[in-house]
Amino acid sequence: MARTGSPISFHERQTMDYLTTARHDAHQMLDVMVVGEALIDVVTTSHDKVEHPGGSPANVAYGLGRLGVATGLLTAIAQDARGTSIENHLRSAGVILLPGSKSLTRTASATATLEPDGSAKYDFDITWDLAPTAPAYYPKILHTGSIATFLSPGAGAVKSLLEQAHRHCMITYDPNIRPALLGSHMEAKATFEELVPLTDVVKLSDEDAQWLYPEKSLDESAAHILGLGAGLTVITKGAEGSQFTTLAADIRIPAVKSNVADTIGAGDSFMSALILGFLTRGTEGFAPAVLEQLGRTAAAAAAITVQRPGANPPTMEELNMALGALPSGSV
Repeated sequence: MARTGSPISFHERQTMDYLTTARHDAHQMLDVMVVGEALIDVVTTSHDKVEHPGGSPANVAYGLGRLGVATGLLTAIAQDARGTSIENHLRSAGVILLPGSKSLTRTASATATLEPDGSAKYDFDITWDLAPTAPAYYPKILHTGSIATFLSPGAGAVKSLLEQAHRHCMITYDPNIRPALLGSHMEAKATFEELVPLTDVVKLSDEDAQWLYPEKSLDESAAHILGLGAGLTVITKGAEGSQFTTLAADIRIPAVKSNVADTIGAGDSFMSALILGFLTRGTEGFAPAVLEQLGRTAAAAAAITVQRPGANPPTMEELNMALGALPSGSV
């Protein structure tokens, strides 16, 4: 729905209008809306402590912006130094911070302690609250996940938004399980299974699947999630690659070998590249041959991300270079 009436300034359109793009083009709607937490990752190693903007949904939005996708993020941060750092970080990739996102008194943080293999363990200081919202229009894809879909009171607003949107656009969901914040296993599993029928694509890690369904194999978990209503289940397995499962296909994608600095943001970078693929391929995106191409592209994006510290996803140029370096026929 276009605005009518008197002209508005560039600044007003950038900060108040959902109908602007990540490139500030007033005539083009956002392609992707991401809904979820943005926070500061405090990364602690044996000899250093560094702060990076993070949060899985914010990382996905940033990754999409780096890939040239017109993206907006609906989140909850404060008007403090850390909130400003997050906003500047998103802006550097062309991502719009959507109205209502500056709603907290203190921006959340997650202290990540790196293990010898580059994996991270997290301790969170987070409040998640999101005002009920109705978008002025529906983007091509809405992505959500992680803490934002489990932690009250904001999780209720996220679910309401999905209920409004799921008949109007593709919805992708990454639960990105954080057990310390989820309450009981039974409650978290119930929340997850209430959201799946509202989504088209569920992407989760092997650790997420094993936590949700400890009694099931990964194949059984993928089939169960499809049975709940998802059209596609993607399970990432680190160095072992990923599997893409629909009712018609089961595709295994190898990981791209790389030297690992840390794994922070790798799954989010994978998700960003996957969403880009669905934007590009549209309704043919679930065809087996297309899924294989999208999976290999997402794997290449994740491989770039793990080579450098923090959630630092590739630009489109970097991703194209990486894909060009893969063996012929890989994508």
